[in-house]
Amino acid sequence: MTQVANPRPAALARWLWAVALLVIAVVAVGGITRLTESGLSITEWDPVTGVLPPLSEAAWLAEFEKYKQIPEYQEINLGMSLAAFKGIFFWEWLHRILGRLVGMALLVPLAWYALRRAVPAGYGWRLFALAALVGLQGAIGWWMVASGLTQRTDVSHFRLATHLLTALFLLGGLVWTARDLAVLARAPAARSARLTGAAVAVIAILFVQLLLGAWTAGLNAGYVASDWPLMNDHFVPEGIDWSGGAWSAITNDPFLIHFLHRWWSWAAALTMLLLARTLWRRGGRTEARLLLLVVAAQMTLGILTVITGVSMWIAVLHQVTGAILVAVAAASLHRLGRRAA
Repeated sequence: MTQVANPRPAALARWLWAVALLVIAVVAVGGITRLTESGLSITEWDPVTGVLPPLSEAAWLAEFEKYKQIPEYQEINLGMSLAAFKGIFFWEWLHRILGRLVGMALLVPLAWYALRRAVPAGYGWRLFALAALVGLQGAIGWWMVASGLTQRTDVSHFRLATHLLTALFLLGGLVWTARDLAVLARAPAARSARLTGAAVAVIAILFVQLLLGAWTAGLNAGYVASDWPLMNDHFVPEGIDWSGGAWSAITNDPFLIHFLHRWWSWAAALTMLLLARTLWRRGGRTEARLLLLVVAAQMTLGILTVITGVSMWIAVLHQVTGAILVAVAAASLHRLGRRAA
């Protein structure tokens, strides 16, 4: 970008925090979309014309006819009423609208700040990358939906995981950049925080748990057991299909993935607790307290999701709290990297 004439890092930081909240809202609606089996209700990707829902009875019937052609309707929802279709259509439409809103919330202010030459030196490429990531996320979302339109009655859990993890990566990038800009506003000579070796280890452990959670969601693996800490009265659940080999079971078997998601959560929680202790000792007590609070809430919600048989609103809160945990972890690791810098 051009030479900065009037850098406004504090304003940019507030803007990115607002976009981060929008991303969390998209994750929440995405969770509702998945739990209500609404994701395949819109069978086309129309980035422009798709902004408006059907506005007449004829238009609704046309959309419904398209839905009737896919396996989900023919094998699961055969005989669904138009009113019921409108219900699932709403959640998928809202999810897509919020995704577009995130894109606009990044692109329009970025263009305005760039024209006013208010983006601090070195941040233009990063802000542009975040905006581009939203566009990529939209393409990934359609790639995910397309996997369930021909031969399957649901979307690929691998593509669902890619979609969710990309959104969480965007969220982490927004939080990290907002924190960098907030520091720059207070100290114009400040350097960006760096990603420490410890931070990479934390991210890797958290990534595994988020991936297992996405696979659990995509395979409806939360429904295979509703007791805790045992699974159907066994520590290691019965019913795991090892016939395709260990890797196939780890990546595709709902019993094993549910089991791994349950118990890897303790490794992730311990990692977060160690991070909180380190931050506390280095003066980052706000971040440490937030980590403890969010980890405790997420673990509790995870257990409640299981023992309630995947109550929709508890499961949605579990997913939203997972997104909040990513944001808090990003802020915490930024604090760690700033200290090291």
